[in-house]
Amino acid sequence: MVSEKDFKVSFPGTGFPDLKVLEGHSLSRSLDVQNSPILFGCRTGICATCICLVSGNISGADEDEREVLELFAPDQPTARLACQVQVDADLEIKAWHED
Repeated sequence: MVSEKDFKVSFPGTGFPDLKVLEGHSLSRSLDVQNSPILFGCRTGICATCICLVSGNISGADEDEREVLELFAPDQPTARLACQVQVDADLEIKAWHED
């Protein structure tokens, strides 16, 4: 039997509670279920509504996501589109508008 691992997703300084997300699950789908400080628009990675700053060990952005981030969040190495993140580690997330 394979057991799935839970990871913690936290939103430091916001007052929003931590979430437990199963390994490999979509961050955007998990945030839909909970009240969170991250807003979403298209959910396809082109509108940049869900830009956030992520601390934690996550896989890198694909080419399409990198192009969007270069336009909307240049020189922000921790910026990601929340709709494109798969959770595979504990993460700390700040909404882009906080900085």
